[in-house]
Amino acid sequence: MDYKKVKTDTTAITRRMRDFNVGTGNIYETVAMLSKRANQISLETKDELNKKISEFATSNDNLEEIFENREQIEIARFYERLPKPTLISVHEFLNDQIYYRNPSKEAIKGNTAIKE
Repeated sequence: MDYKKVKTDTTAITRRMRDFNVGTGNIYETVAMLSKRANQISLETKDELNKKISEFATSNDNLEEIFENREQIEIARFYERLPKPTLISVHEFLNDQIYYRNPSKEAIKGNTAIKE
């Protein structure tokens, strides 16, 4: 997914708790799921940023080169303006763009089916 094109809030806003109980039925499961998704998004954007920054890396840095690298500064500013990973994960959850499952609940359902 291209996180640069996601149209979501760039600042935290107050949300209704009822909106987060819909999928899982448990607010704590939802928060844990959103946390894991935010970590995934954060790692992906960090890897992408590191790849772009590594293009500018040189073996011998001059003081002049460090201060004059405007492209690198613009790339960093662009990534700073992106919405935070937690806001992106909340946006995806509220728009039903996240696939999630709970293996422990599936195992419990499987065990009860065998006993019956």
